[in-house]
Amino acid sequence: MAGRRSLGRRFRWLWGAYAVSTAGTWLAFDAFALIAVLALDAGPTQVSLLAAVGPAVGAAVSVPLGPWVEVRRKRPVMMATDLVRCAVLLSIPAAFALGRLSFGQLVLVSVAVAAADITFNAAAGAFLKDLLPRQDLLVANGRFEATTWTASMVGPPLGGAAIGLFGPVATVVADAASYLLSAFGIRAIGDAEKQRPRPEPTVTRAGDLLEGWRHILADPELRPLFFNTLLVNSLIMAASPPLLILMVDDLHFAPWQYALAFAVPCTGGLLGSRLAPHLVARHGSHRVLLAAGVLRVCWPIGLAFTGPGTPGLALVMLVEFGLITCCAVYNPVLATHRLDRTPTGRVTRTLSAWSATSKATTATMTALWGVLAARTGPRTAIALAGVLLLATPLLLPRRGPAPGAGPEQAPAAVEPDGG
Repeated sequence: MAGRRSLGRRFRWLWGAYAVSTAGTWLAFDAFALIAVLALDAGPTQVSLLAAVGPAVGAAVSVPLGPWVEVRRKRPVMMATDLVRCAVLLSIPAAFALGRLSFGQLVLVSVAVAAADITFNAAAGAFLKDLLPRQDLLVANGRFEATTWTASMVGPPLGGAAIGLFGPVATVVADAASYLLSAFGIRAIGDAEKQRPRPEPTVTRAGDLLEGWRHILADPELRPLFFNTLLVNSLIMAASPPLLILMVDDLHFAPWQYALAFAVPCTGGLLGSRLAPHLVARHGSHRVLLAAGVLRVCWPIGLAFTGPGTPGLALVMLVEFGLITCCAVYNPVLATHRLDRTPTGRVTRTLSAWSATSKATTATMTALWGVLAARTGPRTAIALAGVLLLATPLLLPRRGPAPGAGPEQAPAAVEPDGG
């Protein structure tokens, strides 16, 4: 089966590095917010500020790094960003132990981590395209997707237990260690890059900073997918804080019930990521993107009808399972299609632009929905996000690429085997 075939030793090291860092990230899920509340007595405004400012500023900081990374070998960049994340995260338990931890430090660390995340992911996308033949990219992205959902299923409960046993900074230490292990794993891959960086420019031009967005907006396939993904992801994430308030404060679900409501449906992520390659083989990537893109937005409106007790908990689990399953089909197909549509010399800048815009949009939308929930109530905010999501399929491309069309035809795009 395609989903089980070996992709080689080098990919196994890359996958292992991804797995350990992803496990650390989900183990430390909401760690900064918890530290702010438990160690610094931060209020709702500060917690919201921490959630919004760090990713937004980090996204802005990452923008000039895209052109810089594009002309460099990607594996050293990936190792360097892992080590940067390890170092800045370790500054938190160090300051906590010395009694010097401050809210400002949490914000600065969140900015650095967000910028390093975007830079790493952009470099990793270019590295993956260079490492594997074109026909293996969907299988690889499916495995990454399955790893993400596995970590999201088991990480937060284990992280909560670790905080209860060892204190508020325990999961940050584990997350820092995961990046160190990831750097060692990437180093073990060896020199696997076939594409050699272009000669380094003496200065970064303004046009270089915009090249990623220029490519996205000029591509008739990527442009609608870009705007659709931005809107869908930001609306889903914006409704999460109001849902927490609705379930825990208004409906009096216990914290463990709230965690369970989102941990169990992550099994849908494993299912969807396994189905994606088979669906694409049978129906083609465009049809799968269109179908999964429509189906994933039909679920969240159901969260507005969440009630008390077991029926309410079961409803949240059902909605989240459907949403996550559809997203787990959509995400690896989108990631593969995006790589396929992007010339090798633009991958890093394109992924940086995409990720930076996504983080900034999500941060802005989350802040706006926080204000909306405060004024209208959490259920109304959740319902409005659900209604708006139902309109997002209008942004999906209705037609697939014309036969023979695509960046593969352009000079200096990708190698004959797909890069």
